[in-house]
Amino acid sequence: MEPLNICPRFEQAINMLGKRWTGLIIHQLLDGPKRFSVLEASTSISGRVLSDRLKDLEQNGVVKRNIIPESPVRIEYSLTDKGLALEPILREIENWSQNWIEQDYGEQIGQ
Repeated sequence: MEPLNICPRFEQAINMLGKRWTGLIIHQLLDGPKRFSVLEASTSISGRVLSDRLKDLEQNGVVKRNIIPESPVRIEYSLTDKGLALEPILREIENWSQNWIEQDYGEQIGQ
């Protein structure tokens, strides 16, 4: 059997975006900057996992961590231009899911 000839950049992109919760985090940030606590509450992702994913996305240049010098210090997360470039893709996945994913899918997979 002949090995698949997959573009290394495509494979890297799929590996980054395919991590659990990553797409949901990016989707939440499409509406604008959000604080960690807001992301945690709106996604029901555990704080540890959310922190790990945000660090990964920041290292990959998809998310920017903004420190706002107030008392107490406020930290918000927003999408970079690289992250915002994913909007049409995520909107198409959203459209596809509305047409093809059954509403009770989350219950079927144990969420």
